[in-house]
Amino acid sequence: MIKSELVSRIAAENPNLAQKDVEAVVSSVFDEISKALSEGHRVELRGFGAFSVKDREARTARNPRTGEMVPVAAKKVPAFKAGKELRDRLNDGYDPS
Repeated sequence: MIKSELVSRIAAENPNLAQKDVEAVVSSVFDEISKALSEGHRVELRGFGAFSVKDREARTARNPRTGEMVPVAAKKVPAFKAGKELRDRLNDGYDPS
């Protein structure tokens, strides 16, 4: 599912909300999650999962085309850990009730 599909589904389930308003809310949520992660914070959405930032050490990698060894700088990467409710839905099947 892409962002526009998410907006369309939410707008369809909530006919009292304009699609433009739904798009603004979805964008705001994603922006706030991104902002929090860029500041090094953890974002936890109960029942869904937790986003965090992990540090990757500097390392030496191999260029697959030339075989040459190249240095790769240390960096921060986003990580996601699914919550129990999400894992249960995936393993037990989806039951909307």
